[in-house]
This record gives sequence, C-alpha cells and structure tokens, in this order.
Amino acid sequence: MNTVIAVVLGYLLGSISFSFLFGRLFQGIDIRKHGSGNAGATNTLRVMGVGPAVTVLALDIAKGVLAVWCGWWLAPESTLAPILAGLAAIIGHNWPVFFAFRGGKGIATMIGVVATLCFLPGLAAGLVGIASIVATRYVSLGSLLFAGLLPFSLLLFGRELELVWFSVALAALAFYKHRGNLVKLAQGKENKISFRRSNG
Repeated sequence: MNTVIAVVLGYLLGSISFSFLFGRLFQGIDIRKHGSGNAGATNTLRVMGVGPAVTVLALDIAKGVLAVWCGWWLAPESTLAPILAGLAAIIGHNWPVFFAFRGGKGIATMIGVVATLCFLPGLAAGLVGIASIVATRYVSLGSLLFAGLLPFSLLLFGRELELVWFSVALAALAFYKHRGNLVKLAQGKENKISFRRSNG
C-alpha cells in the first residue's frame, strides 16, 4: 500500500509544471503556445530567458529527487518503490493531471530521478549528453544520448537489473517524447539552443 502511495505522490509531484506556472505568473502566457510549445526548461529559455530557465530546470530536477525519496521514506523495505515513484514523476511531468495532460518531455525530472537512484552511471551517460550539447547545441540530441546510453552505463557499473530495465523504460519514453525532434534532426531542421529570448 505504501508503494502505491509513493507512486501517486510521485505522479502528483511530477504534474507540477513549473514552466507553465512561471509563464503564467510572470508573463501571463501559456508557454505551450510559444516557442517550441513544450512545457520544459529549454523552451523556458527560448521564451523567458536564462534566469527563469535555470530555475525551472532546478525545480524540475528537484521534483524527481523528491519523488524517489518519497519511495524510500514510505516503503523503506521495497527496492521497487523509489524506482516506480521516480518513473511516476517523469510520467507526471510529461502528462500532468493539473494541466490537461500537456506537459514537457521529462529529461530534467529524469536527471533528478537518475542522480538519486544511480549517480555515477547517470553521470557517465550525462557527461556524454552534455558534451554533445556543447558541440552541436542540440539539446534534444544530448537528451537522447543521455537516455539511450544510461542502460549501458548501468550494465558497465554492474548495477541491479531492476535499474537496468527501469532505464530501458526511461529511454523508450524519452525517444517517444522526442520523436518529432528525431525527424527534425534527420532533416537538419532542429532548433539549436540559444541564450537569447525568442520573440515567438
């Protein structure tokens, strides 16, 4: 029962869309109607600038961390509770119950979950993703490299099979949410990250 509560709390935490809230509170806009249309840190950067984007990124990461801790606190005897609560937070971010199930792509929340559950394997995969973003300025490519390499990183670090299968689910979710970006990358039409606000 405590595992179920942890999963529900994880989903509700994930459903708090800080990108949407910042857009509504500080600019009176629905950020999903501006820029790329995504309710996440990267689109917050495009539409609102560096300060709000960094804050949204930190808060989205934090809710992933908190979701995992909910699993540990509520079901300390369970190895699955923190994993499932973390997954629920990512699903909540992507399909938030509070915002008509229109959310982001879950990478920042995934970073928080992964950093809490498996820091070193996550760091190894994340460094590759960061290097890709620095080299190409494609956030989507770096995000997908992070998600796609995580299962292999966990295997190399000899982590539990539960975490490996969890990371496979995360990768599948990330690639599904980025399917439009994959098409744009293949066509050479994907937007590169910029630290200047968009007028759109």
